Amino acid sequence: MGKRILAVVSSPRKGGNSETLVRQFIKGAEESGNVTDTVILREKKIAPCIACEACLSNGGTCVQKDDMAEVIEKMVAADVIVLSTPVYYYSISAQLKVMIDRMLAGGSRMKGKEFYFIATAADGKGAMETTMKDMEGFAACVPGSVVKGKVYGSAFCVGEIKGKAAMDEAYQLGKGC
Repeated sequence: MGKRILAVVSSPRKGGNSETLVRQFIKGAEESGNVTDTVILREKKIAPCIACEACLSNGGTCVQKDDMAEVIEKMVAADVIVLSTPVYYYSISAQLKVMIDRMLAGGSRMKGKEFYFIATAADGKGAMETTMKDMEGFAACVPGSVVKGKVYGSAFCVGEIKGKAAMDEAYQLGKGC
């Protein structure tokens, strides 16, 4: 049986370049017999963490009633987590940041995950390094996790990523899961 892979698409732009790379990763992963699921954050209602810390004393349940509980359950169940983001001012998207912050509630149940990171930016690989560090910081908080691969996609306009090397890189990483 293959691995359970959860891809998180954080782009607010439907069909954007980072989402296109995620689809390539998934294509490769499914061809290798893995089971995939995708969470598209722009389709979810997830409020920012309010730092009340109730989740730390009540078994990991957030007091906010939104779609984050579903996302946490999917992340806990996954063997592999793919985080994707367009780059905004050398950082991750607001949607991904909100999701990561909300992992405080229930995130302690995550252990031993394999992570893959996908980022896209107009300014090339150098512009994506701090963005990758943001995602690495999250993975470092998950005990026993390992970052297995990264895809750097240089593109700006929707669809510009098509035909670039990052497309094959994403596919090959998915295929190798």
